[in-house]
Amino acid sequence: MSRIHDMGGRLGTGAVSPEAREPVFKRPWHARAMAITVLAARPGGWTIDTSRHARETLAPAEYMQMGYYEKWLAALTDLLAAREMISTEELDAGRALAPAAPERAEKCVAPAEVAQMPAGSPYIRADGPAPLFAIGARVRALRPAVNRCGVAGGHTRLPSYAAGHIGRVVMRHGNHVLPDANAHGLGEAPEPLYTVVFCARDLWGDEAQAGDEVTLDLWQSYLEAADA
Repeated sequence: MSRIHDMGGRLGTGAVSPEAREPVFKRPWHARAMAITVLAARPGGWTIDTSRHARETLAPAEYMQMGYYEKWLAALTDLLAAREMISTEELDAGRALAPAAPERAEKCVAPAEVAQMPAGSPYIRADGPAPLFAIGARVRALRPAVNRCGVAGGHTRLPSYAAGHIGRVVMRHGNHVLPDANAHGLGEAPEPLYTVVFCARDLWGDEAQAGDEVTLDLWQSYLEAADA
């Protein structure tokens, strides 16, 4: 089963309006929620993929009721509690009740450091297997869209709507960290990353406009040769 976050192509969710121009942060606390989530990863010792997986594993009923940054805060709370960085008493009080452990505190980001921090982290790596697919190759996204490292219910970047469908490789990006491994502390396991283009009607049927295409960045272990 796909998790509740994997909503692409589900019925009843309404149309996407590409004309809508909304601010990145609708409320001042939205920016703060993002900043806290990103900065907490350093003393917390988790990766962006771990953080994404935490949001994916929120209870479905809660997930559907929460706004975007409410999901970020709920997932962050789960990560902090799982690593014993906060306690139930501190959550109830809304403040720290004890000093941070020294090994955590030394990794915290000081206010003066925030503005100098780089935006994002490159995930391209020099090591990893050779690419199996050339540009122009026909490939099939594997079915089902599950974690490729054997983690039950684990994180993957292959959307379920593309699983089982045939596309064409249009770009190769070198080796990148595999989210399926990185989300669960199994190492970076870098492997080739491709941009694959799919016919929109193959994915969505006649509801898709003729001639439209969907492009996805997919790791090598998500794919097989379509003619194999």
